[in-house]
Amino acid sequence: MIQLLFTVIFSEMAMILLFVFKTPSRKLLIMSLDRVKGGRGPVMVKTVAGTVFVVLMSSFYSMVKIQKRGFHDGGVVNPTDQVLMAKHLLEATLMGSVLFLGLMIDRLHHYIRELRMRRKTMEDVKKQNRSFEDGKVAETKALEAEASTLREKLKQLESELEVKTKEVNTSEANAVALSKQSEGFLLEYDRLLEENQNLRSQLQSLDLNFSRSISKKNT
Repeated sequence: MIQLLFTVIFSEMAMILLFVFKTPSRKLLIMSLDRVKGGRGPVMVKTVAGTVFVVLMSSFYSMVKIQKRGFHDGGVVNPTDQVLMAKHLLEATLMGSVLFLGLMIDRLHHYIRELRMRRKTMEDVKKQNRSFEDGKVAETKALEAEASTLREKLKQLESELEVKTKEVNTSEANAVALSKQSEGFLLEYDRLLEENQNLRSQLQSLDLNFSRSISKKNT
């Protein structure tokens, strides 16, 4: 049994060393433990650990009995009890080491899996951040292109507005000139009407005088 316990201890130490150093063997070991924990492995491991713990308690009980027997014999322990005591102590030490190293392997496996999952999550988050940043850069470039297009349109509209303003100013100047010209035409028209009226009045007076002179000659 002692040789078996030593073999188990060395095997567990080798597994811990594989966990410590990043090698292809560690990946294979992790995959193997994942399969063991995925099936009936946990029940079997708990059964074996329980059996070892019971044997360990039995060794402790045997050591306590040997010590009590030595106290009853006046504190003298015979060579046989000494050999048995050393054997039980060695077995208890080895079994305790087996349980402790098994617990260490279980925790290392758990923490390595947790670390791998967190690394994967971090990589996914980094990829999402990169894609978000790339999308943000593309959106920024698109906005800059749109802004440059709008600036060009604004410049074009400003030039068109300037041309239209000049045309409007020219039209207003022409309208003012035409208004002044129409006022001159109206004044000229009024003057001509007045002259026409005067000429008519003069013609009427001449006609009247002419008719009077004719009437006097006839008398």
